[in-house]
Amino acid sequence: MNDMITGTEVVAEVSQWKIGTVSLYSDILVITLIIVMITILFAALVVNKAMKSILKVTMPDVVQKEEEEKQQKAAERKLKSQLAWRKLLGVRPIEEEKDIVIDHEYDGIVELDNPVPIWFNALFYGTIIFGLIYLLVYHVFGWGMNQDQEYLHEVAVAEKAKQEYLAQAANLVDETSVEYSEALAPSGKAIYVANCAACHGANGEGTIGPNLTDRFWLHGGEIKDIFKTVKYGVPEKGMVPWEQTLTPGQIAEVSSYIITLRDTKPANQKPSEGAEVKKYDAENTVEETVGESAQ
Repeated sequence: MNDMITGTEVVAEVSQWKIGTVSLYSDILVITLIIVMITILFAALVVNKAMKSILKVTMPDVVQKEEEEKQQKAAERKLKSQLAWRKLLGVRPIEEEKDIVIDHEYDGIVELDNPVPIWFNALFYGTIIFGLIYLLVYHVFGWGMNQDQEYLHEVAVAEKAKQEYLAQAANLVDETSVEYSEALAPSGKAIYVANCAACHGANGEGTIGPNLTDRFWLHGGEIKDIFKTVKYGVPEKGMVPWEQTLTPGQIAEVSSYIITLRDTKPANQKPSEGAEVKKYDAENTVEETVGESAQ
């Protein structure tokens, strides 16, 4: 009984065994068919060769005639090909040179009246046709862009790509790479009014939050310090982190706007808090530039 069960399992395993994506029996059938087809092809070649041998023995005249016809057709094809090639290149055989000699010579040198090659004429007239089509397309009907229009189009495409890149690059900034930009201040002002004015005052004079117009700062007054403070917030003092609400580009914009509030001295300023920054990095750079210019 156990032997029968074992045999059944073996048969089941063999029936489920696969070489590729089909069963074993299908693979054997395919291989058998391939072998049969190869055998039939080989047999056909042998029979064909045998038939040719029989024909050469029984009907040699017919075989010879067929061979002559094949050779004649091959020679005709070769001759036609040579004539077509010579005609294309405008070449004449050496034995025909006497027919195209021009009736004048100099020091024993004669000139042949060779015709212009067909390929040269085709190229020449092709350029004329191309020029006419180009003139109609670009300068008469205006279907295509001329060089000036192509230049303006490429400039517009490049400007669009530049703006797309800048839009993406603006959000790649962080507290280590941010730099002050006066061009960002106007858009930063709108962000400040919408999100920061409630705590820091409409003009940065300070209400709940500290004064942003003097030179005293709790967490640093440089652009990188301001960006970091806005981004991560000061939770222990009630300032939320704005990195979840504003994009890095927007934080850079509002930070640049806060820089423009320095020393503006608005009315009702809140008392100073934090450490005084007597000279900002940007002011040091300005003084160095002025000193170099004076020298």
